Amino acid sequence: MITLRKITLENRRAMFNLEVTEDQRRFVASNLSSVASCYVLSTNGGHPFPFVIYADEQPVGFVMLAYGITGYEDPSIAEDNYCIMRLMIDKQYQNKGYGREAMKKILEFIRTYPAGPAHYCWIPYKPENIAAKKLYESFGFRDNGEIFNDESITVLHL
Repeated sequence: MITLRKITLENRRAMFNLEVTEDQRRFVASNLSSVASCYVLSTNGGHPFPFVIYADEQPVGFVMLAYGITGYEDPSIAEDNYCIMRLMIDKQYQNKGYGREAMKKILEFIRTYPAGPAHYCWIPYKPENIAAKKLYESFGFRDNGEIFNDESITVLHL
């Protein structure tokens, strides 16, 4: 069973040690960098939500969500909407369905509107990341035609 859990003193090291394959590193920042981004966002008026993704009691991935500002010059869809900024499954746990199950839990969480109401969830992704694009599309995300910081923007109506 997949769950999203807050980062704690007990699980932080395991989360920092999770990593994608060498060829996927160009698609997602390290978890350490993502947690640092969460700190910067939270101290500058943002609403980040970092979670460790667990399969039963095993940390298998990480996700970073944000509401409204994401700390970047934002695309038009960002205002008052949720963003899945980072999503990764550790290389040894890939191709086991954990990413798909995690995405279900992520969208369930977003639909509780923890930082405020929204109409959309958006995800920036590198166009050459075909596996990510297929995953997002399987949940109803559709590219909105925007390219922002060399990333395509895909959007889901909540």
